[in-house]
Amino acid sequence: MPRSIWSGAISFGLVTVPIHVVGATEDHSIRFHRYHLADQGRIRTRKVCELEDREVGSDEIGKGYELATSQIVPITDEDLRELPLPTARAIEIVAFVPLASVDPIRIGDGYYLQPDGQVAAKPYKLLRQALARSSKVAVARYAWSGRERLGLLRVRGEAIVLHAMRWPDEIRDPSSLTPPPVEVSEEEIEGALALMDTMTRDDLEGDEFRDTYTEAVAELIEAKREHRRPETVPEPEERPGQVLDLMAALQQSVSKAKESRGEDDHAEGDHAEVRELPGRKKKAPAGKTPGAEGAAKKPAGEKPTGGRATGGKATSKKAAPRKETSKSTAGKKTAAKEPAGKKATTRRPRSA
Repeated sequence: MPRSIWSGAISFGLVTVPIHVVGATEDHSIRFHRYHLADQGRIRTRKVCELEDREVGSDEIGKGYELATSQIVPITDEDLRELPLPTARAIEIVAFVPLASVDPIRIGDGYYLQPDGQVAAKPYKLLRQALARSSKVAVARYAWSGRERLGLLRVRGEAIVLHAMRWPDEIRDPSSLTPPPVEVSEEEIEGALALMDTMTRDDLEGDEFRDTYTEAVAELIEAKREHRRPETVPEPEERPGQVLDLMAALQQSVSKAKESRGEDDHAEGDHAEVRELPGRKKKAPAGKTPGAEGAAKKPAGEKPTGGRATGGKATSKKAAPRKETSKSTAGKKTAAKEPAGKKATTRRPRSA
């Protein structure tokens, strides 16, 4: 269990819940040290007094507020502990609000609140169950590290979590970052919503939420330790710096998202490739359809045989009967292009 970083109580009206505060998160980032390239000696930051030009120990170091370059007002930990604040040793709940009413940008690090002994077990459980049933969060005030803060209390499993919150004046105004006015069509909005639907998840579990950077750094360190080359990673595909066709980009993103999840890209009314139906060719007038002059006049039951491409037109070995006066130029070209040694068949009208 992580060590306690603060001890106090939750003040809930006249109810007091003694608690310990412990860290709720861990940082697994790989840390690097600075070293001397010539001999790999560690480079450390030493605490040196500017006036005496010597290194000093922690017992000689205090803190204070600088009024001027040569004037410091010393402040001790005891001075801070004696501040006339009701929140100096308590987390005082001041309101209950819906979680949706709290801007996430104001929510900071999280801490678990652990009940301090048997005496705190019942009021702790009472507050946790009341928060869970109300579907609300508690907003509280508390003082840590020389300053008073706002906090948000919520339920996570069987525990109560305290999130540090920023004061309203600590949030910068984003109006200066607003992009210039542009028009977004309804079709583009629908495309973005379709992409959101394909990327919607019920949880945040899976390979997409793995810290691949830390894993890659660990592999790099291990490879260098073993004096081998690290595994190569394929170069990411280049993306254009500017989106020229927003709708095309949205549709392509939807297709890729569905493909990655093993879904059919053309399912459920999605946009499919439009092709001309073969049956539509039959509606064309005889003699008008390219490459099909004789196909429309075949006797019933006669199957066409494989044809040759002649001047961009398809011809068959068994052509439909024609009148002698209607010989086409294409037919003459076909006869001229028959393989060597093969006699060209003269087309004659069939008797009635």
